[in-house]
Amino acid sequence: MQTVTTVAALRQQISTWKTSGEKIVFVPTMGNLHAGHLALIDHAKTCAGKLICSIFVNALQFDREEDLQAYPRTPQQDLVALRIAKVDLVFMPEHEEIYSEKNQIQINIPKNPLNQQLCGKFRPGFFDGIVKVVTRLFNIVTPDIAVFGEKDYQQLIIIKQLVQDLKLPIQIEQVPTQREGDGLALSSRNSYLNATERKLAPQLYAELICVKKHIEDGNRDFGTLENQAMKRLTKAGFRPDYVAIRNAVNLQSPSYDTEFIAILTAAWLGKARLIDNILLQLV
Repeated sequence: MQTVTTVAALRQQISTWKTSGEKIVFVPTMGNLHAGHLALIDHAKTCAGKLICSIFVNALQFDREEDLQAYPRTPQQDLVALRIAKVDLVFMPEHEEIYSEKNQIQINIPKNPLNQQLCGKFRPGFFDGIVKVVTRLFNIVTPDIAVFGEKDYQQLIIIKQLVQDLKLPIQIEQVPTQREGDGLALSSRNSYLNATERKLAPQLYAELICVKKHIEDGNRDFGTLENQAMKRLTKAGFRPDYVAIRNAVNLQSPSYDTEFIAILTAAWLGKARLIDNILLQLV
C-alpha cells in the first residue's frame, strides 16, 4: 500500500495506472475509520480497479472551531486498517495542499438549495464545505467510481446532484448504513457519548422504525408523523433538530404518489449530534 501526501505524487501514480488501462475507485474519508468505512472499502473492491482512499479532515465543513478540534484523529490506526483492507493507495494531504494556490481549480459550482435544508439549516455552510472539498478531490483523483455511505444521506444526494450538474464522468456507488447490534448507526461521533447516553442512543433508530411502520400501515399524514416523532425523541432525552419525511430521490417533500421515501433525523444527545435515516419503497 502506498501513502502519499502531495497532489503531485498522487497524480503521478494515477497517470501511471490510467496509462495501463486501470480504473480508479475512490473512497473519501475524514479518518477515524470504523466498520462503516470498511464496508465502503469492501464495496469499492468489488468495483474492479485501483482503490484510493483519502484521509482528510476538511476544516471548511465545521461550523464550530471546537468541533473541528475535537474531531477524533487516529491516523496510525487508520493506516493499519487500510493496509489490512488491501487499499492500493492512501492520500493524506494537509489542508494547505488541498487549498493552496498551486492546486487551485477554477470551477463554477452550481448553487443547490438543498445545501440549506435539513442538516444544512442547522449547520450553516456545512454542505458548501463538503461540496467544495469533494469537487477538489474529484478533480485531483479523477476517479471512475466513487463510493459513499447512505448514513450521510443528504450528503449522498447533494454529491449525486453535483456530479450531474458538473457533468463529471464519475459513477457514484452507495452502501447501506452499517449499525451496531442494537441499531445505532456507526459514526465517529459516537465516541462523544458517555455510558448513559450510549444506552439511550439506539432509540433514535427505533423512532425511525416506528415512523416507517406508520407509513407502511397507510398513514400519509407526514407532518403529523414528523411532529409526533420529535415529541417522543424530546421526551426520551434527545434534543432533535428535525425529523423529516422526504422523497428519497431528491429530498423534496413527498406527494401521495411518491414511490421511494427517506425518513431522516438529526438529534443531539449530550455532546454528540447523531444523524440517521431509513429508506423505504411504497407499494
